Amino acid sequence: MTDKATEIATLLAPTIHSLGLELLGAEYLPAPGSAVLRLYIDVPADAADGRVVGIEDCEAVSREVSAQLDVEDPISGNYTLEVSSPGVDRPLFSPAHFARFLGEQAKVGLKLPQDGRRRLQGAIAGVEGDTVTFEVDGTPVAVAFDNIDKARLVPDWVALGYAPAKDKSGRDARPGKQAKKQPTNKPTNKPAGAPKSQPK
Repeated sequence: MTDKATEIATLLAPTIHSLGLELLGAEYLPAPGSAVLRLYIDVPADAADGRVVGIEDCEAVSREVSAQLDVEDPISGNYTLEVSSPGVDRPLFSPAHFARFLGEQAKVGLKLPQDGRRRLQGAIAGVEGDTVTFEVDGTPVAVAFDNIDKARLVPDWVALGYAPAKDKSGRDARPGKQAKKQPTNKPTNKPAGAPKSQPK
């Protein structure tokens, strides 16, 4: 998160907590004319009731937070407030978030290039202090949390039932869904026919 987003998240977290929800993090996107403040909320991880964030939760947070922002006024100028559930491509805002999803695939954008790259994707292999280790193409890559600009989980669409399973060759593995072989036109070594002479 940016410094501004961190400041706003620290300010609003107790209000959201009082509603029985958790503020995962905030994104502050300044733009000419009107900025965007996006808040991601969730049911606390230790909640045992199994409920998920619904539209009514987003509306309740939006009402309470709007009132607080009007009083505290941390953002100068116009802005749009968006309150959202984390979704399947959940954003990760803290080392604890990475630790919660060990083994899951994540897509990460870095503030400063590391090993010549600004983006990486791999499984979350470990979290130690403020260092997050990813397994990228079979190689462990340790990244300082402070150097992570944005990070999101990469949904397993197959496990979620939104994509077909693939076999080893990458083809659809469902019965009856294998692509049929197309006939190929193989070149032959037969000589081309001699041109016919035109009658004069």
